[in-house]
Amino acid sequence: MPKQKTPHSKTSPDLTTEYLGMTLKNPLIASASPLSYTLSNARKLEEAGISAIVLFSLFEEQIIHETHTLHDHLTRGTDSYPEALTYFPEPSQFILGPDEYLNHIEKLKKEIKVPIIGSINGYSLGGWTKYAKKIENAGADALELNIYFIPTDPHVPGSDVEQKYIDILHSVKSSISIPVAIKLSPFFSNMANMAKRLEETGADGLVLFNRFYQPDIDLANLEVTPNVLLSTPQAMRLPLRWIAILHGRIKCSLSATSGVHTHEDVLKLLMVGADATMLCSTLLKNGISRISEILEKMKDWMIENEYQSVSQMKGSMSQKSCPNPELFERGNYVKALDDYGKMLYIKSLKE
Repeated sequence: MPKQKTPHSKTSPDLTTEYLGMTLKNPLIASASPLSYTLSNARKLEEAGISAIVLFSLFEEQIIHETHTLHDHLTRGTDSYPEALTYFPEPSQFILGPDEYLNHIEKLKKEIKVPIIGSINGYSLGGWTKYAKKIENAGADALELNIYFIPTDPHVPGSDVEQKYIDILHSVKSSISIPVAIKLSPFFSNMANMAKRLEETGADGLVLFNRFYQPDIDLANLEVTPNVLLSTPQAMRLPLRWIAILHGRIKCSLSATSGVHTHEDVLKLLMVGADATMLCSTLLKNGISRISEILEKMKDWMIENEYQSVSQMKGSMSQKSCPNPELFERGNYVKALDDYGKMLYIKSLKE
C-alpha cells in the first residue's frame, strides 16, 4: 500500500515579529499614505489586521512655514532651497498642517491600539528636525525619517551627500528617545557601508527603499507635470536583494517597502531577513481588506510548508551564511545572463 501523507497541523502559526524594539502581532505595516489621513481609515486598517500604522509624512517645508523661520532658511544653506519653496504648495493646500498633525496623533493614540509611527519628510539640516520632539510628545510610538533628497549639483561629492543623511539622523536622535527608522534611497556608492554608518549613528531601523517619483512632460502645454505611479510587484526585487545582503550584518531592524503586493511578496522578504513589510500601493488599489487576505494566505502557506512562526523563517534565505557576498552576487549575475542567453539561443533554433 502507498504510504499515507501525514496531515499538516492546523495550528495557527505565530506571526509576531520584532520591529524597532516593538513586538508587532504580524509583519504587515501600513506605509505612509493618504490612508492615514482619517481616524475612520485608521480603524479600518486596525480591524483588517494591520500591526502598525506609519502616518502620512509631514514635510520640512510645512514646518518651516508654520514656525515662521522661512527667512532664516532662505538666507542660508544651499542655493536650491529658495527655489524648492517656490515650487512647494501653499500650506493651506495640505489636509493637515503641523499643529493638526500633532492633534491627529493624539486622537489616534486614544482610539487605535496598534503602534502609531510618525513620519517627517525632509532633506536639509535645520531647526525643523526639532519637530521630532513634538511628535514624540504627541504620543507617537516611533518616528520614520524620510530623507527625500536628489543631489543635482555636479560639484557636490558623494561623501557630502552621505554626510547629510548622517547629520540629519544625528540631529533627530539627539532630541528624542522613541525609536527612529530612516527611509532611504538605494543610490549610494556602497549601500552596505551607508547602512552600517546609519546604524552607528543611532538608527533603530532602515526602511528600504524610498521611491523617487519621476516627472512627466505635458507635450500639449510644454510643462513638467508631477506623475505618481503606484508600485508594481517587480519593485520588490530591490529591497529583497539588499535585505538579503544586510541581514545579520547590521543589528537594526530592516523593513521593506515598495512592491509588496501579495502574501508571496511578504514571505519572500521575511525569508531574506525583513523584520516587517510595508503595504501601500496594494491597499490603494485593492482596498484595506487586502490586509486580511494577505494574512490568511500567509497562514495557509506556513501551515502547508510546516513553518510554525515568522521567526523560524526570518533570514533563512539571506546571505548571512555566505562567506563572500560579493562573489555570490557576481555569480548570480553571470548565471542569470547566461541562462537567459541560452533560452534565446534554443528558441532561435526552433524557429
